[in-house]
Amino acid sequence: MRGLAASLSSNQGKTHSQTMLTVEALSVHFGTTAAVDDVTLDVGCGEVVCLLGPSGSGKSTLLRAIAGVERPTSGRILIDDAEVAGPAAFVEPQQRQVGMVFQDYALFPHLRADANIAFGLRRGEHAIETLIERIGLASLARKFPHELSGGERQRVALARAMAPKPRLLLMDEPFSSLDSRLRDDVRRHTLEFVRESGTTTVIVTHDPDEAMRIADRIALLDHGHLVQFDTPEALYARPASLFAARFFSNVAALPGVGRDGYLETRLGRFTAPGVSQGARALACIRPQHLKLAAASAGVEGRVVASEYRGDCHHVLVAVEGVDVPVTVCVASTERHRGDAFGAGTLVHLAADTGAVPIIAEDGDTALSDQERYAN
Repeated sequence: MRGLAASLSSNQGKTHSQTMLTVEALSVHFGTTAAVDDVTLDVGCGEVVCLLGPSGSGKSTLLRAIAGVERPTSGRILIDDAEVAGPAAFVEPQQRQVGMVFQDYALFPHLRADANIAFGLRRGEHAIETLIERIGLASLARKFPHELSGGERQRVALARAMAPKPRLLLMDEPFSSLDSRLRDDVRRHTLEFVRESGTTTVIVTHDPDEAMRIADRIALLDHGHLVQFDTPEALYARPASLFAARFFSNVAALPGVGRDGYLETRLGRFTAPGVSQGARALACIRPQHLKLAAASAGVEGRVVASEYRGDCHHVLVAVEGVDVPVTVCVASTERHRGDAFGAGTLVHLAADTGAVPIIAEDGDTALSDQERYAN
């Protein structure tokens, strides 16, 4: 099975250490609006990279520029070391050896699944039976798109993109139209196939949880700028800014002052060797950083609201001296009175003081000790 998938990729024999895609100082302007602004990144052979960000961040425009659908205003794009967009050249989309899966799949309604998959292949390249079998479409090959479920249409679109053996696979929000249970299943099978084939893949998503599940690295964008490009683990543990920290989870930015290698805040002292003596900074407190504590060992607060999440309660707590309520994650297995999290209930909080990202007071610079999270 692995051999079948590998035969569908032009990346055979190449490793992540070799670069398949390079984006250099790329900008795409629409009038006076910079949809993509001076973005630089690279993608290794066989790597899966997610372009992540909120609506209007420029992620889809960047993907379309890589595909050749949008012309860059400035900068360069190289695929397998060959310039496909830049001052010296512009290669048309059909000449880039790039496969594209669109958000709506863009299947031809008048063609059966097998004809959709074979569409665009040159004469003599219609041996798609192996691909259809591998992606699990053998029983659906003669059906029309309107006869297929959302997950089945997604697989047809993937097979069509993979049939020409692309050097690079681009996917624009490929799972967003599926319901949550089907999305997990289709996403898992898609990534299994992509990784087995060794195809270099760039996926656009607005969902940070999805990006962390599937990507080797994540490019986080905001208003056309590349905020941070790193592994999921690094983005979560070492966010480069308050925006990056908040994009991946609920974060309360707790102000504090640097003293003797710590940041002193209303909720305690946090390890912060990167903060100068007397300097002000922010501790990025996530729900799992806090716990309920005995009155003698915690800071007093009052419950504002609580949400039952199945495996835990998210309890919103107002603490005197803290501008906004903080959220504490309380495991459902812990025993509490039925009214323990009612509004106005007095509680006491303690914090994990060694695992909290520290950000400069302006929210733009990470001050956490990088080595602290390395192991």
